[in-house]
Parts: sequence; C-alpha cells; structure tokens
Amino acid sequence: MKKEVWFGLSIMALVVLAAFILLPAPSLMTNGHLGLLMLALVVVAIMLGFPTAFTLMGMGMVFAWIAYRSQNPGLAVQQTLDLMVQRTYSVMSNDVLISIPLFVFMGYLIERANLIEKLFKSMHLATARVPGSLAVATIITCAIFATATGIVGAVVTLMGLLALPAMLRAGYSVQLSAGAITAGGCLGILIPPSVMLIVYGATAGVSVVKLYAGAFFPGIMLAGLYVLYVVVIAKWKPHLAPPDA
Repeated sequence: MKKEVWFGLSIMALVVLAAFILLPAPSLMTNGHLGLLMLALVVVAIMLGFPTAFTLMGMGMVFAWIAYRSQNPGLAVQQTLDLMVQRTYSVMSNDVLISIPLFVFMGYLIERANLIEKLFKSMHLATARVPGSLAVATIITCAIFATATGIVGAVVTLMGLLALPAMLRAGYSVQLSAGAITAGGCLGILIPPSVMLIVYGATAGVSVVKLYAGAFFPGIMLAGLYVLYVVVIAKWKPHLAPPDA
C-alpha cells in the first residue's frame, strides 16, 4: 500500500480515536460536543473521498435533525426539511451568487480558446533575461489568468500540463516547479474576480465590491513576492533554475 494511503488512514484513525476519547456519552453531549463530532465526521468523510459539497450538505441535515429532535422529536423531520427548502430558496434568490457561474464560464472560454498557452509563451519571451524565467512566467501567467476566473483548479491543472513539463525539460527542480505552479494558481481565490470572496460576501452580508477592493493589492503584492522569491533562489542556487540556453 502506498505511503499516501497509509498517511490518510492514519489521520482518519487518529480523528476517530480522538472523538471516542474526548467526547462524553451521547446523553451528556452539549452543543459544543456535537460541533466537534460533526467536524470529525466531515474530516473523515472528505478523506474517504466523498465530494465536499454533498458531505457538508448531508452533515448539516443530519445534525440539524439531531438539534430539532432534542427540542421537539415529533416535528424534527418537518423542521429539517423546511429549513433545507428555505436555505435553498435564499441561495437561489441571491443576486450576488449569479456571478459565480458566469465567472466560471468565462474561465472555461479562455481555456477552450487556448489563450493561456499563448500567454505563457509570451511571458516566457518577455522574461527571458530574468533568472528563473520559466517559473517567473508561470507565476505571472497564473496572476493574469486569476483576473479572468476566480477558481483555483482550472489554472493549476492547465499550468501543470503546460508549464511543468517545460520547466522539467529545462532542468528546473521539481520542488521549485511545483511550488511556482501551486503558489501562482492559488492566487485565483484572492485576486478579483474571486469566487471565494463572492461566496463570503453573500454569506457574511459584506459588500463584494469592498472585498474586491481590499483583496486586489494584497493579491498583486503576493504575486510580486513570489516572483522576487523565484529570482532570488535562481540567483542564489542556479542549479535549481538553470538559465535559458
């Protein structure tokens, strides 16, 4: 069995064991204990491979039923289903959340148009004289692509297929190559338009425009720091990022 599988099973066993040891008997559980139990079950379910969305939805319904049942057992099922319908309607009637599928669709169009490959090659040519030019071009491409779509998975996947083979062929370190792709790809949840900020703003009742205004400069600054780090590492340890031939 692979090391990753053993690691995952060990973490799940520790979570389950800690839940059995730390939690009291079911009759003595308080709301805080139920919250810890729910968190432990969410971690175990996600590590078993269940989709996060359905895991959170299922756990929410089960523990909502437990909460209502402790107050009024006869109406627990009806109250749980009523709450589910109300939450579904409130989400569907939220105008802010409409932008999420539109941003995802915009990212899909950019992906299908093969623009990210052209952008990456252009950035590589523009930064050819910079130490670690391939990693720098990767981070800049990720930052620019983050302004077109607010998700992480698409840009990480595309850059993993596009930039990683190029960096490995050029003799770049695997750690530096993977780090540049993952660090740059994660800028998508910070640099506007960010799906995470839209969901947070709609949930917390905060203006999404103000969240965008507050996140734009930190996102650009973080991208700049990533680029600076790669340049310093390439100058300090040239064997990790050999110069272009």
